[in-house]
Amino acid sequence: MSFKQKFRQLKKLPTWIYWFPATLMKLSFRFLYRYELIDPLNLAQDPSKIIAITWHNRLMFICMAFPKQAMYKTSAVISASRDGQYLSDFMKFFHVKALRGSSSKKGANALLGAIREIESGRNVVFTPDGPRGPKYVIKNGPVVVASKTGGAVVPIVLNASKCWSLKSWDNFQIPKPFSTLQMIVGEPIYVPADADENTIEFFRKKAEQALLSITVDPADAVKKDADAKH
Repeated sequence: MSFKQKFRQLKKLPTWIYWFPATLMKLSFRFLYRYELIDPLNLAQDPSKIIAITWHNRLMFICMAFPKQAMYKTSAVISASRDGQYLSDFMKFFHVKALRGSSSKKGANALLGAIREIESGRNVVFTPDGPRGPKYVIKNGPVVVASKTGGAVVPIVLNASKCWSLKSWDNFQIPKPFSTLQMIVGEPIYVPADADENTIEFFRKKAEQALLSITVDPADAVKKDADAKH
């Protein structure tokens, strides 16, 4: 059995092993990038009962774009897969609590956990086009949580002026050094209590369009995305 195969069989790595990459990311965010925040309502400064949605391919540096006090009050819905376990352990170094589950595995557990978090006054972050896509198409989980709790769905996106785009289902983006990272926080979307299926779908589309409206793909990422489709 090859080293790669043995590694992929490991369901959990020692937590300390994430210290170096987490520290490296923090330093690179501070010294290698310019950062801009567009947040007209100041929702990122001291959020409460916010159901944030962001694209799966923009996860890199998203935690560092928020003030620390916001991260202490935030939980993230993360896949129940092995890769999700790696990410959960990594996120501990950014003070983010993990809620394990996704649309494809243990989804009900994740939604119930998200509802409890919002009802306790915390915030929850979803990557609603994950864990397997399709890219830029959100699922209805965040809208259901908003309807059950009265929390606001808030679209948030981290746009990089220049990035590398991987050949994964979401074309995961790695911002290039010395590029500008711009985090945009959109207007909150409130969903009626106990919404029926049609209402949930209406607000799902509304949330999706709101997130797309603040999403900017740099030219190099768009080109690689187009090349991958041919």
